[in-house]
Amino acid sequence: MYSMFQNYFKQYTSAASLAFFRLAFGLMMLLSLIRFASYGWIEKFYITPQFHFTYYGFEWVKPIDVYTYIIFIICAIAALFVSIGYKYKWAITSFFLSFTYIELMDKTTYLNHYYFITIISLVLCFLPANCYFSVDAYKNEKIRFQNIPRWTTDILKVLLAIVYIYAGLAKLNSDWLLEAMPLKIWLPDNTKIPVLSYFMNQTWVHYAFSYVGAIYDLGIVFLMLNKKTRKFGFFLIVVFHLLTRILFPIGVFPYVMIISSLIFFEPTLHKKILSVVARLFSSNLILFENKREKTQSFSPIHRLQLLFLTLFMAFQLLFPFRYLCYPDELFWTEEGFRFSWRVMLMEKAGYTEFMVSDKKNHKDIRVNNTDFLTPFQEKQMSFQPDFIIEYAHYLKEYYQQQGFENPEVHVTSYVALNGRLSQQFIDPTINLAKENESFKHKTWILPFNDTIKGL
Repeated sequence: MYSMFQNYFKQYTSAASLAFFRLAFGLMMLLSLIRFASYGWIEKFYITPQFHFTYYGFEWVKPIDVYTYIIFIICAIAALFVSIGYKYKWAITSFFLSFTYIELMDKTTYLNHYYFITIISLVLCFLPANCYFSVDAYKNEKIRFQNIPRWTTDILKVLLAIVYIYAGLAKLNSDWLLEAMPLKIWLPDNTKIPVLSYFMNQTWVHYAFSYVGAIYDLGIVFLMLNKKTRKFGFFLIVVFHLLTRILFPIGVFPYVMIISSLIFFEPTLHKKILSVVARLFSSNLILFENKREKTQSFSPIHRLQLLFLTLFMAFQLLFPFRYLCYPDELFWTEEGFRFSWRVMLMEKAGYTEFMVSDKKNHKDIRVNNTDFLTPFQEKQMSFQPDFIIEYAHYLKEYYQQQGFENPEVHVTSYVALNGRLSQQFIDPTINLAKENESFKHKTWILPFNDTIKGL
């Protein structure tokens, strides 16, 4: 076994594959940031709200009023520099830090594909993605290499495999397979799509989409790994992600997955694409044709990088299973739900009302959530326990400043999950002002009155 690993880490591959991925990733991130800003979402999500929901342990990460635009500008410039391979190490590090900061500013905007971008950019910080077809390689002969260690591209394939396979495993639950939930709720909403709108109301279509989605996620990586089935697999990827883009408002994620999946192809394809790009821009960045090949050596610093990335990948494999540490239904409590590639698995709707009381002075205030939250924030808060507890503490502090003495915060909350009738969500007798957010099980969440079987 040890000798097998030794032999693997002595294998090399063309640097064109990693260079193509760097170029494509940088351009996609630049365009997505421009899109985000053009829709006015920077102001809507980060500047307008007077209160922001934060991640536990990262409460210090906050928007900085209008200066939040500067963070996005830095991120966009970094993405551009990453794509062309200019000052790459500084650029990819700046992109990772600025994008991660943006992601952490308000968890109301959490999406799996933001997390995917964060971990990809972190991994790219340790890869020699600028040694080929880059401004850095053009200006500095010392970093030019035509061949690089094979693991530097394989690690990207593993990350994509984790996303797909874990998403597929998460679909092996009774709601998805036996009830076609939540697709049975979502698909009929597509009434304005020609031809497709008729089928979206058919029950058999809901089940077909559910099963095809699970099979696709579990099997697509294996199709892409096999050279004989790779083109067919890529065809399925394009069809699947374009269809999901049409049916669901999930932004640029489908395009990110389509372009990223090209990393599974042979380096000859990536060289051809880079050659086309070079001709389009009359670029002389491909410097290696008809010259002696140069291979990057495996130095001690590479061993340290590989050790870190190995530990990081082990974390990525284990972290999604942290939900097993909690006793109650995952979809209900959402303890261990985020950052685990559970993509589009549930439809939750909630009604949550807060009562703030000053027992000593006999004051009671029924909170109007719209006084503090945007409609989008209120919707997300209404069914997510960590949102509810954070908001409760915010209300406690706010009403303390209004003269309340030792205010208590109680909640009346009802939540409906995947088409079920709503049931009471939070124990109304618990004073949430005295409960603290932590990684411990939230005992103030009332038990789920049904069972969802599966992973």
